Amino acid sequence: MTQKLRIGLDIRDLRIAKTGSKTYLEEIYHQFKSGNYDCDLVYFDTSFAVYTGRFKLLKLVEHIRFIIWKQVILPIKARINHVDILFCTDYFVPYFTPGFKAIPVFYDAFFYEYSSHYNSSWLKLFKWIGVNAAKKAPLIITITEYTRNRISHFTGIHKDKIKAIHLAPKKMAVAEPEPGYVPSFSMPSSKFILHVGTLEKRKNLVRLIEAFKLIHLAGHTDYSLVLVGQPSPKHDMDDSEAIHETIHRLGLKDHVITTGYASDNDLAYFYKYAEMYVFPSINEGFGLPVLEAFHHQIPVIVSDNTCLPEVGGDATLCFDPFNVEDISLKIRELIETPGLRQELIQKGTKRLKLFSWEKNTQELIKTFQSAVNKF
Repeated sequence: MTQKLRIGLDIRDLRIAKTGSKTYLEEIYHQFKSGNYDCDLVYFDTSFAVYTGRFKLLKLVEHIRFIIWKQVILPIKARINHVDILFCTDYFVPYFTPGFKAIPVFYDAFFYEYSSHYNSSWLKLFKWIGVNAAKKAPLIITITEYTRNRISHFTGIHKDKIKAIHLAPKKMAVAEPEPGYVPSFSMPSSKFILHVGTLEKRKNLVRLIEAFKLIHLAGHTDYSLVLVGQPSPKHDMDDSEAIHETIHRLGLKDHVITTGYASDNDLAYFYKYAEMYVFPSINEGFGLPVLEAFHHQIPVIVSDNTCLPEVGGDATLCFDPFNVEDISLKIRELIETPGLRQELIQKGTKRLKLFSWEKNTQELIKTFQSAVNKF
């Protein structure tokens, strides 16, 4: 009889993770907790509170504690609990793995592509410990073929050691608003274009706003633009100042809503009632809002680069994200062609069936089993 696979999951990151990485760990954690999979699970967490403030000395102390957790405490726990696989969803795995195999998740190659946006000491630590430990791992998990290629390109790790497993929509973003719910934001019109994501430069929102101005100049003044998301906590990455300057320069302050943080009900409302979702990003690791928009039967328009065509497939309309005119033309095409709108909705509903957290977890377990048997 084959021994049941024993997986250790590092859940310390649930205390500090944000956006996509938090979604990933939460969803995988809930899948494993469901007991629907033929494996044994052990969860590893720290007993100490994790500091998430901005005081430099305490941040330094927390970084040291993180290293001790990853490189000392976690491998000891994994060894004591006799796990076959230690799964870490935050890029970092232990360098030494006595009696078990460690597999990390790399969501993107931003540490290389936007190196100036990261603390130089943390970046050195990532490359020195994180990348070298990943090179020792039997496999690395990533989330799209695009990121697989980028990670291989920058790290020198052969693509055969990198496995791409697609994500799925997060539960919060596919929920329905409560009956009769009215958003806490004043909506300038019943028709609106939606974007959800942090206000980072790579999101390319200034060009989206400029394209939206062209939509108004073309006569579609009954549309507004809703930008859901908070400013980036990293100054070099944040684009909120340029976004607000563009809104005022183009005279759109009564037509563009920047919501900042949106409650679950607000987010559900926006997804449910948006006329379309526009994703103008110039670099993404996956692009979960594409699937969330599919779920809510919203037609989706995306940039024609990075991973977005891979995720959206033929269910999206694509544009050149560096060309404001092209962004505007694709939005107008969707507004002025009702048949196209319905076609994209139908294709999106069909494509969404390819993505689920159950499939993701099943593929993870198969990959773990392969790593145990092969290496």
